[in-house]
Amino acid sequence: MMQACQNLQRMQRILKSKYMMTISSSSLRHQTQRFAETWSRRPTRKPWVWRAGVPVTAGLLAYITMKSSRKTDTDSVKLASNLEVSLYRSLPLRAMSRVWGKFNELPLPEFSRHFLLSIYVRMFNCNVQEALVEDLSQYRNLGEFFRRALKPGARPLAEDHLLVMPSDGKVLNFGKVVDGTIEQVKGVNYSLKGFLGPNNLWVYKEGKSSGSCSSDLEMELDQSDLEFKGISESQHYKSLLHNKDNRLYHVVIYLAPGDYHRFHSPADWTVEHRRHFHGELLSVNPMIASYVEGLFSMNERAVYTGSWKHGFFSYTAVGATNVGSIRTYFDPKLETNTGCEGRKEMTYEDEFFPRGVSLKRGDAFGEFRLGSTIVMIFEAPKTFDFTELSLNKSVRMGGALGEPVTAKEKRARAAQA
Repeated sequence: MMQACQNLQRMQRILKSKYMMTISSSSLRHQTQRFAETWSRRPTRKPWVWRAGVPVTAGLLAYITMKSSRKTDTDSVKLASNLEVSLYRSLPLRAMSRVWGKFNELPLPEFSRHFLLSIYVRMFNCNVQEALVEDLSQYRNLGEFFRRALKPGARPLAEDHLLVMPSDGKVLNFGKVVDGTIEQVKGVNYSLKGFLGPNNLWVYKEGKSSGSCSSDLEMELDQSDLEFKGISESQHYKSLLHNKDNRLYHVVIYLAPGDYHRFHSPADWTVEHRRHFHGELLSVNPMIASYVEGLFSMNERAVYTGSWKHGFFSYTAVGATNVGSIRTYFDPKLETNTGCEGRKEMTYEDEFFPRGVSLKRGDAFGEFRLGSTIVMIFEAPKTFDFTELSLNKSVRMGGALGEPVTAKEKRARAAQA
């Protein structure tokens, strides 16, 4: 009891010196009592999850991180064993992520907002000066600060490039997609076929143009899914190309907790289809990504596909541990992290946009409820070149990614302006 009183007095002194305000012991006891009452009403349906799952999860994450961090550039790639991956996937990460998402939305007492959020700002080196609202006391909870908007002009678009960075973050990998295989990080791959799933958008378009009824169209889509299982990675790769002389490229951007959490359209393109995979919520931290092969294909993700100037274009928001949810502004039907623990990573739901959703470079696309990953896979000529990209490079939304603007396109833009 004496120790508790001393801690209470110490907290009062800190708050007084920080904000020059008087907080009575009764007020602080009242806040503590409210917190205790709220905690006592927490769900107790599966207490073993929190008594055993949380420490086991933390221990295994620490083990995987420590093991992967021991690799050096000269080491051969050492991946997690099937047993380690199975143990990792069996942990209650989805339940923990939902709880974390709810925690982020808990209202903070107004007197404590600046103090608590400033700790987060210093811990993750957030640039509050570029936020539309700089006053930390105006954010009602941690979630609002994660999703903060920026001041106009804080992220100017690279005017001389058709393709720009979709978000702030770090470049985990980029380059060509080779025979249906994509590099997750250096030396660790995942499958294009497993990541995107069946290419049945053309089935939907043909069915609609021929006037097929809903039941017939559903049967055609189901048949396409069955045929998909029998095609090779190379065949799937070729089916995505609009022009056989082109090739597919990819870029992976990791958003850390301190980054700007909204993501934007990287190009002028049309979204025609969304596929929501109900997968895992494993960590996408670069150290984990270098240790667990096929990580992105295991995780829950929202894959948006359509077309741009050169053909096929896909834009994927990948879920992760402690990402409360993924939100896209033009697709209110999307609901992620909804408690589908029993579903496998290849379970998915399709949503088609018959009229297409036209997006311009820099248009607001969506937001993460904490950091995660953006994966872009797109078609371009064999002469395509990424602009000044390098592995692990820190980037900002709107920066140059590739495809310099031609003189003809510059004149067309000037005429439209």
